[in-house]
Amino acid sequence: MRSSITLFISLFTTLLAIINPLEAIPVYLNLLQDKDEETHRWVARKSCLYALLLMFFFLLFGTLLLRLFGVPLSMVRVVGGIILTRIGFDLFAPSPSGRLVPTGGSGAAAGEDVAFIPLAMPIMFGPGGIATIISMAATVKQSPDELEYFVACGLAIVATMVTTYLSLAYAGRILKKIGPKGIDAATRITGFFVSAMGMGLIFNGIVEFLQSYGIMTGRVAGG
Repeated sequence: MRSSITLFISLFTTLLAIINPLEAIPVYLNLLQDKDEETHRWVARKSCLYALLLMFFFLLFGTLLLRLFGVPLSMVRVVGGIILTRIGFDLFAPSPSGRLVPTGGSGAAAGEDVAFIPLAMPIMFGPGGIATIISMAATVKQSPDELEYFVACGLAIVATMVTTYLSLAYAGRILKKIGPKGIDAATRITGFFVSAMGMGLIFNGIVEFLQSYGIMTGRVAGG
């Protein structure tokens, strides 16, 4: 039971760090300029639902995709770690243009379903999220407590998207409370920890790869 709680906390914090709802707030508000509060809530619900379904799809069928493409879990961890590290660096030291998605104002967004693209993908569920979910699904498949771990992962995904929805639903109030500088500080702190998690995945993936060829012996920490 303790392992499943640890898994829940680990996946929840990782996904939340990748999504970083605070950083998504300016993008979200920019996409929905001049829209009323009801529209804001509707788009927030829809985008979070899309991201939730995508995460469950990769959680359930991630290992099948690995087998179809013949990709070992160690390589998924390495590539996922590289992606997470790059995301972390971008968050910690963002480019001058930032992460904002050009929309041309509310006129360009009018009539378009921004809930799926770009909100659900790639802002909420991009390459980092995909790599994290597939890696977690493959790890769970190797565990004797598979069902319990899958439930823990599912609850972590739901908790992440509920938190994200609340952040977007009250985006205007949050932005007023903490301001752009507060969001920038939180984003940089998040970026540091995302980079650290990415380096951990890279290290574990390399060690696991070397062990599979008998070059190293012993158990990978956290594997």
